[in-house]
Amino acid sequence: MASTSRDAQDGVEFIHEDDGSVTARDLETGLARGGDTRAEALTALAEVLRLEDGGGEPIDEPDEFLRAEMNIDPDDLTEHDELPEFMQ
Repeated sequence: MASTSRDAQDGVEFIHEDDGSVTARDLETGLARGGDTRAEALTALAEVLRLEDGGGEPIDEPDEFLRAEMNIDPDDLTEHDELPEFMQ
């Protein structure tokens, strides 16, 4: 069974998963990312929060990005598959 601990000062909840991994969840935004350790999970969460806050570069050609960076053929997506929010 997963267990949680909170670092109230930073507003982060750490969830220790049954498989030994750790999920860090930002209490303000609800965004979460995981890793093998608390440090990895927190690093991944920090990157997501930076991107959510407007950091990063805009994606001008979503289809080309999917092909080149994600190895996904956009033509294989069905009408029920949605692009991630950052690509909409």
